[in-house]
Amino acid sequence: MSTYVLIPGAGGKAGYWRFVAPELRDRGHDVVAVDLPAGDDSAGIEEYADAVVAAIADRRDLILVASSLAGFSAPLVCERLDVDLLVLLAAMTPTPGESAGEWWSATGQDQAERDLKQALGYARDAELDPLYYFLHDVPVDVAVELMSEGEIVQSGTPMIKPWPLTAWPDVPTRFLLARDDRLFPAGFQRRIVKERLGFTPDEMPGGHLVALARPLELVERLEAYRLSA
Repeated sequence: MSTYVLIPGAGGKAGYWRFVAPELRDRGHDVVAVDLPAGDDSAGIEEYADAVVAAIADRRDLILVASSLAGFSAPLVCERLDVDLLVLLAAMTPTPGESAGEWWSATGQDQAERDLKQALGYARDAELDPLYYFLHDVPVDVAVELMSEGEIVQSGTPMIKPWPLTAWPDVPTRFLLARDDRLFPAGFQRRIVKERLGFTPDEMPGGHLVALARPLELVERLEAYRLSA
């Protein structure tokens, strides 16, 4: 069996994996769902990697699953520990010297996001709406629970410093995009992953919060990756 290390995106809450973690444990795996210091203005990408490494402790047989912003910190963990597999889930894919703040314009995310809005019949310049971006395919009871937990707190510090690696770590890497993602549209992700990682991403249905919308299907995908690694 393996140790699944589940790394959340913006907001840094381990609770994002609330449905995925127990399913993996039921299959006999050790699971580490990491809380990140997202509200700490002194913590950047490297400190996020520190938090992941500390949570892993001396565990072995590591499979890292990195959601969204965690695409910047998870590769740093791969440079520090012996990782068997890195799975990027609806993630940001950095390139050397690029900060997470620069990533948005450098990749053309804004244009892709606006084009998708227009295609779906929304105003291109509509303000950020969590229902549109994140909760559109999440079950209603789960969405209500999330809303009751309050706004996501995310420091801007991780967006500032350049990504410190000079190349992608020498670790088997898979990318699983969410086909209905409204923040990082599927066509955009296909292009970026091909350009930056050199392979075609895998796809599954679901929006940006796919671990909440389709946890069982996600677990099956992760297990398939593990078995083929």
